Amino acid sequence: MTAEGFLEGRRLQMARGVLLQCIMGGYPPARFYGSDDGDLALVPDPAQIHRLPWSQQPRALAICDAHELTGESSSLSTRGQLKAVIARYAALGLAPVVATELEFFVFAPNTDPTQPFQPPLGLDGRREDGHSAFSISSNNGLRPFFSEVYACMAALGLPRDTFMHEMGVSQFEINLLHGDPLLLADQTLLFKHLLKEVALKHGLTVVCMAKPLAHTPGSSMHIHQSIIEIGSGRNVFSDKAGEPTATFRHFIAGQQAGMADFTALFAPNVNSYQRLCHPYASPNNACWSHDNRAAGLRIPASTPAARRVENRLPGADANPYLAIAASLAAGLYGIEHKLEPGEPIQGEFEVPDNLSLPCTLHAALERLKRSQLAKELFGKEFIEGYIASKTMELTSFFDEITPWERRVLAAQA
Repeated sequence: MTAEGFLEGRRLQMARGVLLQCIMGGYPPARFYGSDDGDLALVPDPAQIHRLPWSQQPRALAICDAHELTGESSSLSTRGQLKAVIARYAALGLAPVVATELEFFVFAPNTDPTQPFQPPLGLDGRREDGHSAFSISSNNGLRPFFSEVYACMAALGLPRDTFMHEMGVSQFEINLLHGDPLLLADQTLLFKHLLKEVALKHGLTVVCMAKPLAHTPGSSMHIHQSIIEIGSGRNVFSDKAGEPTATFRHFIAGQQAGMADFTALFAPNVNSYQRLCHPYASPNNACWSHDNRAAGLRIPASTPAARRVENRLPGADANPYLAIAASLAAGLYGIEHKLEPGEPIQGEFEVPDNLSLPCTLHAALERLKRSQLAKELFGKEFIEGYIASKTMELTSFFDEITPWERRVLAAQA
């Protein structure tokens, strides 16, 4: 909308069904978002109005909450769902703290989607071939791109911790500083948007798919979680002697109880399971461990004040609001019901059947469909609408025949 209209406080309204629009652009039946498909009000968050530094024409972006016209938050809004989870913690005198680690790939333009992605040409005229993990080399020619990324992050107020070349070909990772879950979800959204826009200016393509390249590690969005006591700021995962508390155990147990039911929220696309079915550093299990990256729930080595639980299931393609909300809601469920986790695992291990997770989008959606826990924590309308939208996407995928099928199966008798 125009700057004048925004500054005048003009209300921006949007059809309710847009919150369930699938990634191809279509919508599930209207019964999933109210048969009248009435309007929602988009209410800007005053703390999340940003001048876009990469835009030559003066332009701003405002992150908004979706409110029903009666004033309450829409149950279909993932940002609203996250705010509701944070409020449930606050009612107990607690405040969750999170940090996200986001991985992504930087590729040359890909004008033919039937062809694999390729890394950009480096300064030596060659393309990276996978030997640059954690390298400090700038041979890939991406320094001008990253210089603008850093400048735009500073302009948007996005503090960064570490930035590194990851294990994949032309794959990188940023660690955002820990803080309020809603703020971190907003920052993760803004960072992904920033990456895409700055890449276009530099003739590049940033891809946040979970698994854009075969035989290469996928991209995750690990979520680090701790809980502090409101007022004192004390990390309730550690006692005065620095030992793990019962609350810490209950939180882990809640995560274990919810991960299989919530897999479709953490891994929302067909491609998400390409990452999870090749589980190196992408564990598709609900095991927990002290500093073992093969576990879905890892307890990083830290001081007692920084004791936290890392959820390693979400991919870079996950909705940050929904993934953080689902993870924190599961942990709170464990705290409220005083659940106890299984034994931690170490070294190489076999995943018990009760801690394995769905390994396809179809299986994950079926599990979510049967989950009373998901409906209890997020509401029947949201869960049923989410499943309807994702089922449309899965059906669209099955409507296409892949190159693998033509290449391998066509010659079969």
